[in-house]
Amino acid sequence: MTTVTLPPGPSSPRFVQGAFALTAPFRGMRRMRARYGDAFRINVPIFGRAVVISDSDEIKQLFTAGPDLVENLQPNLGRVLGPGSLFALTGEEHRKQRKLLVPPFHGRRLKAYEKIIEEETVRELATWPEDRPFATLPSMMRITLNAILRAVFGADGAELAELREMLPPWVSFGSRLAVMPIPQIDLGRWSPWGRFWLARRRYDAIVDRLIDKAAGEDLDERDDVLALMLQSRYDDGSPMSRGQIADQLLTLLTAGHETTATTLAWAVERLRRHPAILNELVAEVDADGDALRQATIVEVQRTRPVIDLMGRHVKTDGFRLGRWTLPKGYTVLVGISLIHDDESLFPNARAFDPHRFLDAKPDLYEWIPFGGGARRCLGAAFATMEMNVVLRTLLRDLTLMPTAEPDERWHSRGIANAPAKGGRAVVRRRNSPPIPPATATVAGARS
Repeated sequence: MTTVTLPPGPSSPRFVQGAFALTAPFRGMRRMRARYGDAFRINVPIFGRAVVISDSDEIKQLFTAGPDLVENLQPNLGRVLGPGSLFALTGEEHRKQRKLLVPPFHGRRLKAYEKIIEEETVRELATWPEDRPFATLPSMMRITLNAILRAVFGADGAELAELREMLPPWVSFGSRLAVMPIPQIDLGRWSPWGRFWLARRRYDAIVDRLIDKAAGEDLDERDDVLALMLQSRYDDGSPMSRGQIADQLLTLLTAGHETTATTLAWAVERLRRHPAILNELVAEVDADGDALRQATIVEVQRTRPVIDLMGRHVKTDGFRLGRWTLPKGYTVLVGISLIHDDESLFPNARAFDPHRFLDAKPDLYEWIPFGGGARRCLGAAFATMEMNVVLRTLLRDLTLMPTAEPDERWHSRGIANAPAKGGRAVVRRRNSPPIPPATATVAGARS
């Protein structure tokens, strides 16, 4: 019989630990790490008995473990995205589906999407008011949604207008439902899940119409993701079913929309409080450079990770993870903000300093906003490119006014953690008189 070896942790009842996790998620995790070390045991609703880790070697071991040892965290977004989504698939089925979805989001195809993103950004920035504060998160949501819709489906039309209207509230609603029990009886619009399933049927009907339209066109002439999916084939030569296409498109639309927009809102929030870095970025844009901007995107994701926990479910007894031996059924959670705050990896970790990444790319098991291993975010390259284009366009066309206001607090939107005030900004067009930088905090101030 395998001896179980677990890290220390609190002994309070599950509901007490759950209440603490809900009311003080970030502060509570940091307190437990300070008390118990870089790994600790918890027992909370939804995940049950779990181990939280924040050591890079153990994170690497977890992310590279085979599907016979650990699988995707349960419950996950597959419950709302559909049985054919990457979140729901496991083992060989996950590998096969992921292989089909890699080409649209890598290499030369990314370049084709840059123009779409810049057009959507310019269109949205034209609506921003001058000289008065406003939340940028709604705008970032519109930019990323419109961009991913066009990248996925190609030209605009009535179906895209319908999706543009229905997806934002549906995605927000679904992210909250993802951790709720699924009822055995469909009560229609009288229950949260019933309303969600009604919207899902509406979405499936829209995708069916778009597939029917595409069937009458020359798919070789199209660059959008839907066209590529319709042409893709598994190793045995079979195509993806309509249900699989609908599930994967929904996965791309949701995963490629809210998290990227939230990171962009955090970027605005961070840059307004670090005017020296902001000035450097503007000068770099004017000189047609991008090294510091790329480093800034990495640092925003390090200091303000939109997703704070990810993990795996242990499938076998006696799973060895570094110092620990875990039983079957346990959950292993990776504390993203915990490792991103590790002083041994990122000196002066609480400071916002993009220069730390100018000459060094982050290690993919120390900087993990996109996850890791076989389940690393498929759209990571697309999201990074999108954030780069949006920030470049914003800094090129607008003057972002610095501020001395306190940092915006973290606010949970279900899955993503957003700035509580929506990443408030005050802007002017670049042809307006310059704004004096004297009222803001210095770069590198602790957050």
